[in-house]
Amino acid sequence: MDFAAFFKEYPFSLSEEEIKLDVKHIIDHHYENTDNFKSRKFLYSALEITSLSPTDREENICKMVEEINNIDEEAPELPMPAAICVYPTLVETVKNTLTEEVGITTVIGFPHAQTFPEVKIAEASLAIMSGATEIDMVMNIGKFLSGEYTDLFDEISEVKAACKDVPLKVILETGLLKTPENIFKASLIAIEAGADFIKSTTGKTEPTTLSAVYTMCRAIRAYYEKTNIKKGIKIAGGVKTVQDALMYLTVAKEILDEEFISTEYFRIGSSSLGEQLKQEINKI
Repeated sequence: MDFAAFFKEYPFSLSEEEIKLDVKHIIDHHYENTDNFKSRKFLYSALEITSLSPTDREENICKMVEEINNIDEEAPELPMPAAICVYPTLVETVKNTLTEEVGITTVIGFPHAQTFPEVKIAEASLAIMSGATEIDMVMNIGKFLSGEYTDLFDEISEVKAACKDVPLKVILETGLLKTPENIFKASLIAIEAGADFIKSTTGKTEPTTLSAVYTMCRAIRAYYEKTNIKKGIKIAGGVKTVQDALMYLTVAKEILDEEFISTEYFRIGSSSLGEQLKQEINKI
């Protein structure tokens, strides 16, 4: 694939400062319209309740899943979250404990992607056999920064082929990409290689930012306008408060439009946001 020609099809020249100014304008003028009960319920429905701790074990994952199983009884006003996200070895635990129609997400090549492509393909395949319904793959940042775009593209394509109909989310690790141009290019490579979603970060390095999400949304929008193919965004890593989530939702709505604001194309991954959203929804 001729990546020089590919990138020319998707021109991008916004500076970090220009993006920050545009993000500020979006928040100043549109946040108020997003800060409501309906948005909070949507955010809960788009949530991937996540546990990716080195101390994870069957006991704490079963407890987390049982809380989701009991939502209808304990908080009937809440929708079900979109998914539960755990390490591959705990996918089967989730599958065997879960009684609700909730997705099971797992991570591969996590957290730094520095392993063989064959290992990632095997990891994805084994996770799906164990019950995973969505795969989050970490992009090889080193290959991107070295300009090894073909190797990067091929690796993502091969993992997507192994996933078949199971949605693949590619984690860009935007904090390590540093510049808006890099984030935009990495987004396009992942999308063109077959990613169903692009995801901001693992949460294990630099946290995500509004500017990074703005840039990712621009890439998704540009690809959609050229191909008429919709791709999703997953925001993760540093989404600590309901206000954080509402700001990300505001930016996505303004760049991507309402047609992308569904759980089919918008997700948030967090280990702590669910309880906060539940409390705020109960108060309203």
